[in-house]
Amino acid sequence: MPTDDLPETFHVTTDEQLRAVSNLTRHRIMAALRFEPATITQIAERVGLAKGSSSYHVRLLERAGLVRVVRTRKVRGVTERYYAMAARAIVLPDPGAGGPDVLMRHAVADLEAAPADGERHVRMAHLRLTGEQFAELGARLQALADEYRQLSDPSLPDASLVFALFHPAPREQAEGDTE
Repeated sequence: MPTDDLPETFHVTTDEQLRAVSNLTRHRIMAALRFEPATITQIAERVGLAKGSSSYHVRLLERAGLVRVVRTRKVRGVTERYYAMAARAIVLPDPGAGGPDVLMRHAVADLEAAPADGERHVRMAHLRLTGEQFAELGARLQALADEYRQLSDPSLPDASLVFALFHPAPREQAEGDTE
């Protein structure tokens, strides 16, 4: 089912939307819908939920405008709804100084839940960059993610890419440290 008519981005702006997207189960439901629409039953199977729980979470996402019904069909007298993401990308507000970064918390939870024997590449690098280098690296990472998103094939297993390029908070000099 094509999703070519989806808007490129959906900006989370309301408290209801932020609450909906902040829940890890709903985050995983949105991930299940990222490439193709699915019914409540299909979502429940993909995420490992009971059908009733899946239905509850999808209703909250739909009410917040994060997912929508893209097709219906009658199956033995029951209307089956296919849900899809409301946009290709969900943009969260900046959490502000000291605020929780929902996206990174979900990424860490997904990484921790991933099979330990599965292939994965996790690295952390500490860099010292000029402002121009910092901006260039951010743009290159975004372009690379966009390039591979275009290559994504819904028939292949999911792979998640998370990156965070940021300036850490200044550290207070430890007691007793001398320079």
